[in-house]
Amino acid sequence: MDGFLNILKPPGMSSHDVIGAVRKVLHMKRVGHAGTLDPAAAGVLPIAVGQAARLIEYLELADKMYRAELTFGFATDSGDDTGEIIDEVKDFAMPAREAIGEVLRSFTGRIRQVPPAHSAIKINGRRACDLLRAGRDVEIPAREVTVHAIGLLAYEPEKRRVLIDVSCSKGTYIRSLCTDIGAALGLPATMTFLVRSRVGDFSLADALTLEELAAKGESALLEPAAYLNHLERYDLAPEREKAFRNGLGTGERRHVPETDTLRVYSTGQFLGIGRYDRKRQEIVPAKVMSR
Repeated sequence: MDGFLNILKPPGMSSHDVIGAVRKVLHMKRVGHAGTLDPAAAGVLPIAVGQAARLIEYLELADKMYRAELTFGFATDSGDDTGEIIDEVKDFAMPAREAIGEVLRSFTGRIRQVPPAHSAIKINGRRACDLLRAGRDVEIPAREVTVHAIGLLAYEPEKRRVLIDVSCSKGTYIRSLCTDIGAALGLPATMTFLVRSRVGDFSLADALTLEELAAKGESALLEPAAYLNHLERYDLAPEREKAFRNGLGTGERRHVPETDTLRVYSTGQFLGIGRYDRKRQEIVPAKVMSR
């Protein structure tokens, strides 16, 4: 029983809780997820079962899309409305729609952001949120992420909030993005709602609730190769398939890939993940799938 699942995580459950539910439904221990969602958030949570769990790290490379509600007038220590208020302004003029649109455009492209301390980011092997709970000071360095596009879907000045769609690279924190957008407008701001609508080729429209998974069971499993299209494809010569399956380099120098991580096929069959060694100028196996 190997494959991916496209699960709709409900608000109120942690990503780990979802894993536990999937294990009970499929009676499988080897289950993992790609891209943690905060307990308060909802949306697409890709799950890998059995041998497909070896491919989770490659799922996490996929771009993502979110729909978020951003409320002006207060900021919290967590960046969302589950945290403690650390800054609040009660009497202010809501920024004009045009001003918000201009600021949103300034956050597209490659940007630097500081992830929230209330997150699962590891610091010396421990999660930042666990260090905070233990009373430790946490300082997370800024990092570069890519925001492909931000769309302003709704402008509600009477409720002091806006609704935005964000298409972004892995590692982008929407909570931090909302805080930074508010700062650019001179106001404290907090993410008050979040749903993840896409992870690579996993879409919200096709996601299954846990109840739907229980009804479908094993038939809900998806072919892994169909959901790795964000990786460059490499078609290996048939005579090199055995070498690749045995962990050897392909020895092929007929094509220089654009990226270093590739999904490798031979005669139309998915063999696994390859890594392009630019020094040796050949593709070496990273993860080989069994027949």
